[in-house]
Amino acid sequence: MNPDDESKVEGIAWFRTTQWTMVMLAAKRKTPAGQAALAELYEIYWLPLYAFARRRGRSPHDAQDLTQGFFLSLMKRETLSQVDQLKGKFRSFLLASFQNYLSVEAQRARCLKRGGAAEFVSLDINDAEDRYLAEQIEYLTPDKHFDAQWAMTLLRQAMTRLREEYIKQGKASAFDALKGFVNEDESKDSLSYEQVAKLLGVRVGSAKTLIHRFRKRYSTFVRQEIARTVSHPGEVDEEIHSLCEALIVSGGAVEE
Repeated sequence: MNPDDESKVEGIAWFRTTQWTMVMLAAKRKTPAGQAALAELYEIYWLPLYAFARRRGRSPHDAQDLTQGFFLSLMKRETLSQVDQLKGKFRSFLLASFQNYLSVEAQRARCLKRGGAAEFVSLDINDAEDRYLAEQIEYLTPDKHFDAQWAMTLLRQAMTRLREEYIKQGKASAFDALKGFVNEDESKDSLSYEQVAKLLGVRVGSAKTLIHRFRKRYSTFVRQEIARTVSHPGEVDEEIHSLCEALIVSGGAVEE
């Protein structure tokens, strides 16, 4: 996953909508906007935390309770309002906070979730466990597994944004034809250049150009998603390197 010139030029602008911005907004827990921001953070990042809890020996239901309880505790204790976004990566902050929660606040999870607290996002326990089992790597430590899950979460976010962009442009069928060229999970079912050309009604050379542009746009979105989780543009390449290493260790891959 190499940065391209276009993404470097756009880099500064990405930080206008960072996950740290959402954290600061989520700290305003009594406002609808704050609750919505926290719900969005939860919706994006619950799986790496759920997987971490499972790797630490928690049962599926306990991991579910702990994950949701953790986000609720952030909101209730106003921890987010005390966060200094200049002191680290969002990934590091979230894992360190969750580890502390597991050791100090684990017994509060059921109270927060089952004792009458509002549930701001519904988590399907069967879906959560299915996704965890599908992506777990037995030999990885909980920390390494978290990093790999985090990387895959960002890749999924990038693919979702790319899909939405194509749909808005009325190119849903083109997305379906091209996604196999960057989506590792579907690479076995990807079409040949000739098949893509026939499906899209273009020459093979044009199909290759479309695939190149699709990959480049995907890389841009991946870089943007990573940029949203760090404090400064200068940290993006370091975080990309770290997440690439996590994917390599886990047997995953990142598209160029």
